[in-house]
This record gives sequence, structure tokens and C-alpha cells, in this order.
Amino acid sequence: MARTLPDPEVSGHVAARSERQVIVFLAFLSIILAFGVDAMLPAFDRISEQFDLRSGSGEVSLVITWYLLGMAAGQMIWGLLSDRYGRRAILIAGLALYGAGALGSGFAQSMNGLLAMRFVWGLGAASPSATRLAIARDLYSGDQMARVISFVMAVFLLGPAVAPAVGEGILLVGDWRLVCFSAAPLTAVAVWRTMRFGETLPRSDRRQIDLRATGRGVYAVCRTRVTIGYVLASMFTFGAFFVYLGSSAPIIDEIYGLDQYFALIFGASALFLAVAVWTSERFTRLHGADRVSMTALGTMLVISAVFMVLALGAEGVPSFWVWFAATALLGAFTTVFTPNASAIAMEPMQRIAGAASGLYGVITIGGGSILASLIDRRIDGSVTPMAVGYTAYTAIAIGLVLWARGGSRAIVDPDA
Repeated sequence: MARTLPDPEVSGHVAARSERQVIVFLAFLSIILAFGVDAMLPAFDRISEQFDLRSGSGEVSLVITWYLLGMAAGQMIWGLLSDRYGRRAILIAGLALYGAGALGSGFAQSMNGLLAMRFVWGLGAASPSATRLAIARDLYSGDQMARVISFVMAVFLLGPAVAPAVGEGILLVGDWRLVCFSAAPLTAVAVWRTMRFGETLPRSDRRQIDLRATGRGVYAVCRTRVTIGYVLASMFTFGAFFVYLGSSAPIIDEIYGLDQYFALIFGASALFLAVAVWTSERFTRLHGADRVSMTALGTMLVISAVFMVLALGAEGVPSFWVWFAATALLGAFTTVFTPNASAIAMEPMQRIAGAASGLYGVITIGGGSILASLIDRRIDGSVTPMAVGYTAYTAIAIGLVLWARGGSRAIVDPDA
């Protein structure tokens, strides 16, 4: 149920917001994040040509890696600042940095310069990434929070299906730099929407920035079994998803020779994700976040195991349709699992929602990026490493969720 917020800065805005308005706003923040990652994928070839990168070297994938590293590095900083100064001010500051990083990327004259500005771009993106969950936790709890987060996280996970087509369209009228510059109007709209949306954290709930208190907050997250268990499980599912995100372009191009259909293939996978978004909210309403998240993981394990067997049987190159069906279905069930796991993890963190959301981002995005890199570097003319990685990471995630479910969900007081 929604919380009652007495602070005048907060209560007037809350009274005017419906759940749908909250979802639309937070989903738009997810579009901002997805654009920074996925709209750049079709530009890989042109970036490689611009900076004379070696074909097949994988260097161009660093454009995504450095963005994700920036997102991971900024999560705790923005989360703590939002607990101290409120969500709105920190969102606006982060969005300004996001826009600066995007423009800087567009003006980059070297690969190192591009990677540096992509890191800055990611640092800015870390602000909406960290505050999305905190805002949802400010306003809702329980399965209602799970439903809201389900839509919001689904939009981010839909990015790989939709944003590449947007990037492809931009490339029809300009070069890869125009993709970067196109983030500027998105940023302006996001700042405007943030100002209209208002604040969700009352002054009475804000916390002073204190390194010892921060340490206690981090310790509180790590000692809360249900939170850290679901966070680590999400890290492994993110790791598998990032393998798909980082390696699908070279797989489609070099293994299957279908680079001309890249945007179409990604767009087709959106159908699977759209069905997942539509059904996840309804199943969560009927059966609760626990059952839905565990069912999603179990289904992912079966799909990834079948994918692995077929890949091994085809000496690493199963038919394109096997690869497409497996990755599309795995992406769909990741869309089901992730928001429900996020909601469960955040449930006990009401008093330190910003810091907890930041730590969630550090672990899931930073750890997931590292896990993905372990698989990405082994994909060379074979999709078997992807299939094995999905199977192993999903199995570990299931073990972590089973362990986490034995923990208490009482609201945690980090000062206790």
C-alpha cells in the first residue's frame, strides 16, 4: 500500500500522482538508460572504421563496457546523495551529467576519448538507475511495489529489442556521432519531467552523509539475507543478460552472417519481452513476487540447458532459429525475474532505500559486467560459451534465491 507522506514538499505531489503516472515517469527514466546502452550497438561498425579498430578484436565492445562501468561506479554515490538531498535534486544533477557525457562522446576525437566520455555518460546514467528503485520504495511496498518495478525494469530490459532500431534509424540520416547527440533532447525532456514529478522523500526521512553510517547501511544490506541473496541472484542473471547484450551483434554478424537484419532481429525479440511484461504483472498480482521469480528462474534453467545441449551437438553453431528462440525466451524470463527480485530485495530497506538501491546497482551492474566479460571473451565462432554461461549463472541464481527465502523481511534499522 502507498505510504502517507506528511512533508508539504512531498504530500502535494503524491496526492496528484496515480500509480500509472509513477510507472510512466520511472519507465521513461529506464528509456534514458536503455538508450545510452542499446542505441549505440548499430554504430559499432562505423566507430570501428572511424578509429581503425582491428576487425574481430572486440575492442569496440568497450563502448558498452565503459558505459556500464560508469553506471556501476556511480550507483552508491547517487544513492547516498539522494538519501541526503532527496530524489529530485539528485536526478536532475545526474541527468545533466548524462547529457554532458553524451555530447562529449559525440565530439570525441579518439577511441580513448570516446571511452572516457562513455564512462562519464554512464556516471550520469547511474543517477536515474539508482533512484528508480528508491522512488518506488518511497511510495509503495509489497506486491504493489513489485508490480510497479516490474513495468519499470521491463522497459530497461526491452531496450535491446527497441533501441537498436532507433539507433539504426538515426544512422540513416547521420553518422554515429548523431546517435550520441540525440541523447540531448531526451535528457531535456527527462529534466522537465523530473521537475514536474516532484519529490518523494520527505525531509524527516533524509539522512546525513556519514561514512560510518554508510558503512552501517552497507553492512545492513549485506547482513539481510533476503536482500543480499536476491541481489546476488540478480547479479548472475544480469551477467547472463549482458553476455547477450555484448555478444549478440558479433554473433549475428560473424557466425550467422545476418548483420543486415540486426535491427529486425532485435525488434522481433521485443515480441517475447512484451508478452513477458504483460503477463508478469498479472501473475505477480495473482501469485506474489516470490512464486513468480522462482518459476521464472526454473524455466530459464530448462531453456538454457536445452540450448547448451543443442549448441554442443552442433559443434557450437546451432541453427539461427535455435539461437534466436533460446535468447529471446531467456530474455523474456529475465524480464519476469528481475523486477520481482528487485522488489523483494528492497522490501526491508525502507529506511535506507537510496543507499540500498545504489548498492543493488553496484553489485548487479558492476558484478554482472564482470561475469559477462568472462563469457564474452570466449565467444569466437561458437555460441556454446553463451549457452554454458546462461546455464551456470542461472543455476547459481536459483541456489542463491533458495537460500535467501529463509531470511526475514522485517524493515531493517541500520542504526540498531
